[in-house]
Amino acid sequence: MSTNNKNKVKGIPYGLSDYARLVKDNYYYVDKTRFIPLIEEAALYFFLIRPRRFGKTLLVNMLDSYYDINNADRFEELFGEQWIYNHPTNLRAKFLILRFNFSAVDSRPERLEASFESHCNMRFLDFCNRYEHLFNPGFREELNSLTISTDKLEYINTQAGSLGLHIYLIIDEYDNFTNSILATIGKDAYTHTTHGDGFFRYFFNVLKLMTSENEAALRRMFITGVSPITLDDVTSGFNIGSNFTTDAQFNNVVGFSEIELRQMLEYYHSAGMLAVTPNEMMAEMKPWYDNYSFAMRSLGGESMYNSDMVLYYISNYLRTGYPPDEMIDKNIRTDYNKLRHLIKTDRNLGSNFSVVREVVENGYTTAIISNGFSVEEMTNPHNFKSLLYYFGLLSIQGVEAGEAILSIPNHVVREQMYTYLIEGFADADISGMSEEA
Repeated sequence: MSTNNKNKVKGIPYGLSDYARLVKDNYYYVDKTRFIPLIEEAALYFFLIRPRRFGKTLLVNMLDSYYDINNADRFEELFGEQWIYNHPTNLRAKFLILRFNFSAVDSRPERLEASFESHCNMRFLDFCNRYEHLFNPGFREELNSLTISTDKLEYINTQAGSLGLHIYLIIDEYDNFTNSILATIGKDAYTHTTHGDGFFRYFFNVLKLMTSENEAALRRMFITGVSPITLDDVTSGFNIGSNFTTDAQFNNVVGFSEIELRQMLEYYHSAGMLAVTPNEMMAEMKPWYDNYSFAMRSLGGESMYNSDMVLYYISNYLRTGYPPDEMIDKNIRTDYNKLRHLIKTDRNLGSNFSVVREVVENGYTTAIISNGFSVEEMTNPHNFKSLLYYFGLLSIQGVEAGEAILSIPNHVVREQMYTYLIEGFADADISGMSEEA
């Protein structure tokens, strides 16, 4: 980082998820690099579910920057201010990064498979641009001659393996387009994609085969999403990896802890950019954005703030000198509206209507959180409660008779999502909820 940047007050990275840009352009980064060795030790194939706009994409972009073999000589530039700089692991800058972000896939039936292939081809092009110099002559031409994404996956794996090169596969928003299919088109279209000979199921079958081949180049994966449904459907229980969503060790791998938020506010307060104290700002933000706990064993420890909402608040305050007029970011409203449609995919909700009513009336419910379930099992009451937990609409607040106590985490969820839920169930022709709630 340049001397000029070091002397400037860091910007608020609201809406930014490009780690390298955050560093280069002097934005404030809440350091999550201490999780790098923990992730390495936990599993080769790592799966993490978190609610939308919680910082997952920034996390995987940071991992991309750290493990990219092309960044071997950029360690100080990219990580000189972070924890990992003084605690590097042996795997630093040892991988070719193959990235996918399936939020870019068009879920309309007439465009779905072609859009999936188009996105994959763009990612293979990016891979070539980054790493062609490490392969034998003709690599790009041979890769381009293949027309199907799974064939290209296998070709890359074989060629890299023969050269002793290792691949780190990152899939962000793995379930974005399948959730859209489920919410807007229905179960039949979803099942066609994720079951039997469906192209998305076959894509994951190839990934599993790639990990089992002799001298396979694919050595590590990091996959993010918002629910376990699709992965359970396309991989028969995710037997290629480990789900660390509810592991206490990774409770605060994304989002902001109270300590991290306080450090950020103290930084801007000491720079003379806040007219009120950090304590005053946290007191206002806490009931709106805090109170997420993703692991039973984290109870009594740090709860997590929604990072998008915090940055929205601070950005507005630094720009105007006042809190935002609306405490709920409009982007959160858009995402919650999408989730509402997903939750009400089954018009015959039955006992799940009672679940929502119980939560709205009592503020909590109890459940055994399911680590994975298929779409056919989604309307089982325990699975339905788990789905609300994965979406961030409920959070772990205690334990009762061996079950998790799940409650509405904060005002954002209470005032925004449950309004949508009530409207959604009304749309499903279930009467009486508005009056009883």
